[in-house]
Amino acid sequence: QVQLVESGGGLVQAGGSLRLSCAASGRTFSNYAMGWFRQAPGKEREFVAVISWSGGYKYYVDSVRGRFTISKDNAKNTVYLQMNSLKPEDTAVYYCAAAPTPGSIVRGAADYWGQGTQVTVSS
Repeated sequence: QVQLVESGGGLVQAGGSLRLSCAASGRTFSNYAMGWFRQAPGKEREFVAVISWSGGYKYYVDSVRGRFTISKDNAKNTVYLQMNSLKPEDTAVYYCAAAPTPGSIVRGAADYWGQGTQVTVSS
């Protein structure tokens, strides 16, 4: 059974940092693009970042570019999201996703989704 399990969420003050992890099991994701989405209360799910299977291509939504960094460890079947300079508007449930191509991730057409981890940024 394929699973994506996020961890690393929590409560942090504005300006702080968190590092999210997404561990994949059930198959290898070394040839999959991986990404992160978030959904704030009362809002639709929003694309945040994507990384290609090789790690050579990364793309971010404008609101997080320069503050968030996505990375991938194929040996550990894990994708990370380093979040710095956090703002209250970053508060959301963060989900990881996997798909054959980065474009599929950006479109929200992922093959696999995690259950999410809560990130709360206080002002």
